[in-house]
Amino acid sequence: MFTGLLRTIILYMIIIVGVRLMGKRQVGELEPSELVLSLIIADLASVPMQDYGIPLLTGVVPILALLSVTMILSVLTMKSVKFRALLCGKPSMVVCNGTLVQREMDKTRLTVDELLEELRIKGYTDISQIKYAILETNGQLSVLPYANQKPPTARDMKVAVEENGLPRVVVSDGRLLEQNLKSLGHDRPWLDRQLAQHGCKDLSKVFLVLVDETDAVYFAQKES
Repeated sequence: MFTGLLRTIILYMIIIVGVRLMGKRQVGELEPSELVLSLIIADLASVPMQDYGIPLLTGVVPILALLSVTMILSVLTMKSVKFRALLCGKPSMVVCNGTLVQREMDKTRLTVDELLEELRIKGYTDISQIKYAILETNGQLSVLPYANQKPPTARDMKVAVEENGLPRVVVSDGRLLEQNLKSLGHDRPWLDRQLAQHGCKDLSKVFLVLVDETDAVYFAQKES
């Protein structure tokens, strides 16, 4: 029993390291080579997890070999544009100047229904409003509308807007994150005053406190 648990933990940690090496991407955003690697690693790890008669190295060695190959391929894709295009493919422009590029849609096997669905998800229902729509190598659709279809920004309207900076978590589920509080230039008495303004004096009853660089505070109390 203990042996099986230990083998599972070892293989699990190796898989976690492998996923971390592939970067911070979601499964739907993986390149084809990364998706294949994930599937193979999962299959290799499942066999020694279930069959104790198979040596642990039977699963570990192939996984480490695949991770090594992945690192080599990552370096090659960074160094060589041609190799990157060969391994990962190239983006395909499926809409150009409000017109469907049917040749690219056929090449990528993208149906009209799939394209319209992706456009609706991004808030567009009229293809004629779109300057370019590009199917990226990870399967995501990038949509660039015409300039007159873009919502106006503060700069377009010549309005001065104050930068709030990145909000930081100061209290999470009743726990004080002192490092974040200090990095904002505040101390515990300052935080206590902010909590008092929101009618709360007990830190354990606080669910979330966010503070940005302009000292704007977001407060959420725990639900009873």
